[in-house]
Amino acid sequence: MSLLELIARADERGLAVSGVACLDRCLPAEDGCDPEPLRPLWAACGKGAEWAARLDAVHTALEATAGGDAVVARVRALLGAAPRDFAAEPLRAWADACSLLALDVHRAYDFPAGDDAGGEDLRAGDGAGAGPLVTGELRRQSEILESLAEAAGAEGGGTGLRRVLDLSTEGRRVLRAVVSRRARSGVLPGGVSLT
Repeated sequence: MSLLELIARADERGLAVSGVACLDRCLPAEDGCDPEPLRPLWAACGKGAEWAARLDAVHTALEATAGGDAVVARVRALLGAAPRDFAAEPLRAWADACSLLALDVHRAYDFPAGDDAGGEDLRAGDGAGAGPLVTGELRRQSEILESLAEAAGAEGGGTGLRRVLDLSTEGRRVLRAVVSRRARSGVLPGGVSLT
């Protein structure tokens, strides 16, 4: 099943968790900042309890601590645009936008860069030419939605959420390691030199 199909079939819990996980992987590590600023949202994803209040609190906290990084600005924008109503349809559009952001961020740091296939083509299953970071992110997003769908009937769904946290943490480490290596080499995405 393609990533687009998984998003189309996911329930509100799966969509909320998937969206938060995508944003979580995109945030850069910043000195002196909370290493997991979206953590308060994870608990609200289960049944939607305090979803709106936690969204507002995380958005406010990120506004206060984040610098001018373009990716952080896009994460803040998506948090601000997230539906406060914990329902499948509004969350589906939001999770879709979070998925595209995560793929954009991974594509910017991929090496080799691969082709410029759009997010829709990639998520529909046409990953030919995608670099290893994008391929890994596509796999991760699919695994997250599949894990949540499998755990949907389980009591509390704790196993599915634990798997999502593990996958997202792994993805965050991979991306941050690549970003760190690129920064040390003095080259930004697009071949722009820092030196």
